[in-house]
Amino acid sequence: MSQSHLSRRGALSRLSGAAALIATSPAAFARVALKEAPILPLSDGVLTIAFDTGMHSRVSMRGKPLTAMEPGEAIRLGDQRVVDRFLLVEHTQDQIAGGRVHHLRGTAEGIEKRITVTFLAAYPGLALLDIRYRNTGAAPLAVAGWQAATHDLLSHPDGAWSFSGASYPDRRDWVQPIRPGTGQRNFMGMNATDYGGGTPVAVVWRRDAGIAVGHVDTVPRLVSLPVAGQPGGTRIAIVGDQGAVVPPGGTLALPPVFLMVHEGDHFRPLDAYRRLMAERGFAAPAIPEPSYAPVWCAWGYGRDFKIPEVLTAMGKAKEIGLEWAVLDDGWQTSEGDWKLNPAKFPRGDADMKAFAAQIKAGGMRPRLWLAPLAADPGTDLLRDHPDMLLLDANGAAQNVSFWDAFTLCPAYPPVVDYFRGQIRRILGWGFEGLKLDGQHLNAVAPCYNPAHKHARPEESYEKLQDFWKALYDEAISINPNAVMEICPCGDSFAFHNIPGMNHTPASDPTSSWQIRLKGKTFKAMMGPSAPFAGDHVELSDRHDDFATHYGIGAILSTKFTWPNDPVGTTDPLPPGGIALHPQKEALWRKWIALYHANMLPKGEYLGGLYDIGFDKPESHAIRKDGRMHYAFYADLWSGAVVLRGLPPGRHRVTDSFTGKPLGTVSGPQARLPATFEHFLVLETTPLDGKTNA
Repeated sequence: MSQSHLSRRGALSRLSGAAALIATSPAAFARVALKEAPILPLSDGVLTIAFDTGMHSRVSMRGKPLTAMEPGEAIRLGDQRVVDRFLLVEHTQDQIAGGRVHHLRGTAEGIEKRITVTFLAAYPGLALLDIRYRNTGAAPLAVAGWQAATHDLLSHPDGAWSFSGASYPDRRDWVQPIRPGTGQRNFMGMNATDYGGGTPVAVVWRRDAGIAVGHVDTVPRLVSLPVAGQPGGTRIAIVGDQGAVVPPGGTLALPPVFLMVHEGDHFRPLDAYRRLMAERGFAAPAIPEPSYAPVWCAWGYGRDFKIPEVLTAMGKAKEIGLEWAVLDDGWQTSEGDWKLNPAKFPRGDADMKAFAAQIKAGGMRPRLWLAPLAADPGTDLLRDHPDMLLLDANGAAQNVSFWDAFTLCPAYPPVVDYFRGQIRRILGWGFEGLKLDGQHLNAVAPCYNPAHKHARPEESYEKLQDFWKALYDEAISINPNAVMEICPCGDSFAFHNIPGMNHTPASDPTSSWQIRLKGKTFKAMMGPSAPFAGDHVELSDRHDDFATHYGIGAILSTKFTWPNDPVGTTDPLPPGGIALHPQKEALWRKWIALYHANMLPKGEYLGGLYDIGFDKPESHAIRKDGRMHYAFYADLWSGAVVLRGLPPGRHRVTDSFTGKPLGTVSGPQARLPATFEHFLVLETTPLDGKTNA
C-alpha cells in the first residue's frame, strides 16, 4: 500500500474563491466548472480521472481532456444546500489481482466523503467508483439527494450523440443526436403508470471519444441518468432523489457506479457493462436452438382471429420457410383469469391441445401469447384475490393502459405461484414457448399493499427480475428448449430482466431505424449472438424491410395473413394491407431463404467496428463461419462504403441479396464504390485461406 497525506493549509489556500454548487431543482444540480489545477491524477493509461484539492475531477482519454475540472459528486441536504467541495486530505492505493484500487478521503461541513476508484486490467478505460458519505457531526444529517460521475463531455464541431436507457410512453428512440438545450431525465423508475425501467446506463459520444456512466448493482435502483445538451458540451450523470437521514457516525452508500471513456458509439460501454454484470453472476441464460427459428405470428388477424384462418395462414408460413407459429392476444376471456374463450375453444383444454397438436403436425412450433401481471377489473381473480394488486401509497391500483387492466405485484409470492401455474398449464397444452407481452413488464412502481408485508415498498421494483426468473425456470424445468420471449412493448429494455428470457423482439418498433438501433443495443447487452427478433416486418419502413432484420443479425418475423387481408383488426392495416399476395410472397421467400442460408443471428455481431451516429452510410458487420457480412443503410447513397474488420489478404465481395459479384478487396480495411437505395447487404469470402473466425 502507498499513502499520501495532503497539506491542509495548502489545500485550503487552493479552495479560496471557489464558487458554490447551487441546486436548481430537487432533481437537478447546477454545476460550476472550476479552473483548479489537478493535483492527483489517477489513470489506467486510457482513462485518467484527475482530482483537485476540493475533490473536483476532470476526465481524460489517453491524455486528451474530455471534460473541464468539475464537481463530479455532490449531495443535496434536507435544507436544499448542496455540498460538492470536500477538502482532499488522504489518498492511498493498493495493487489487487487484475487491477489497482485508489482510496480518497475528504471532509466538509461535518461530512466525510470517501471515494474508492478501481481500475481493472480487463477493462481499459473504465473505473468502478464506490462513493460514501459519513456523518461526522453530532446531529442527524438529512440528505435529499445526490449525484455522481457528473461531467460535461466537451463540445465538438460535429456534435454529439447519446444512448439513454430509460422508458417513456412516447416510445422514443434509445439513440438520439444531442441538440443544444435538450435532454431527458432518464429515471429508471416509472415514467407513466405502465412505462418504466430500463438499462441503468447512459452514454454520450463525439466522433472521437465518449463517456458512459451507469451502476453495476445486481438489483435495479430508482436512480436517474440524465443526459442534456449544454452550451459547452453534453452533460451526463447518475442522480438519486430518494431522501435519507444519516445518524451521527452513520454512512450513506451510493450504488456502485462505473465511469468509462471509449471510442465509437454506445456498443463498447454496454458490452463492458454486460461483461461486468456477468462477473457478478448476472447474465443471459443459454440460448436454445429454437430461439433462432424465424417467426410467423397470428396477430395479423387481431383479437378476433378464427382458428381455421390461423391454421390456413400457418400452412403458408411453413411453406415459405417460417418455423414458429405464435397465437397472440384473443385466446382468453380476460387478462387475469386466463380462461379459454369458449367461442374459439368450446371444448376448453381439449380444443387448445388439439390446436397446438395441429401446429406441430403442420411442421411448425407453437408459441402462445400471455400478459403476466395484468388483471382486468371484474375478473374472478381480482374478486377472489384482491390482495394480489400492486397499490401505491394512496391505496390506488396501477393502470395498464392498453388492456384497461391493473398491475399485480411481482414480489408477492401468491402472484409468482399463480403465473408459474399458468406456465405449467400452457406448456401442458403442448406449446413450446411463450410470448410474454406488455409495456408493464419492464418495471413496476413501489408497492404499498399492506397484505404483502414488504420490508420496503421498493421490493416490488427490485424483485421483478426474480419474478421473470421464476417463470423462466418453471418453463425450462418442463422443456429445456422452451422459448421465453419478453416483449415490453416500446420500453427501453430492462437489463435486470435478461436472466429470465432467451428471446426478445424489437418490441413494437416505430421505424426500421428503431429496429436496427435496438438490435445493436441488444447484441451489446445480451452478447454478440443474442436472439433478437426484428418484430413483425410489417412495422418496418415500407412494411417489407427484411433487409433491416437480416443485416443486423435479427431473427425474421412477420404477421402476414393469407389469402386475404383481415377485417376489423385492432391495428390499422398499412397501405397495401398485410395479406401475402404473390409479389410479396416472392420477396418474403427470398429473404427467408437467405436467412436460412447464412443464419447471421448466430454469428458474431461486431458492434465496435462502426458508429451508428457518425458513420455514413449507417453500417453494421457480422462475422460468421470465416466470412464477413456487411449491411449499409441510407435513403439514397452514391459513394464509397468502408469494409472494416477484414482479415489480411484478398476477399471476394458479393451482393448478398442479388448474388451479383462486386470484385475483390484487400483487408484489413477496404473501400468499395457503391450506389444503392435503402440498403446494401454484402458478403466477403477470403481468397487466400486466411480468416479471423
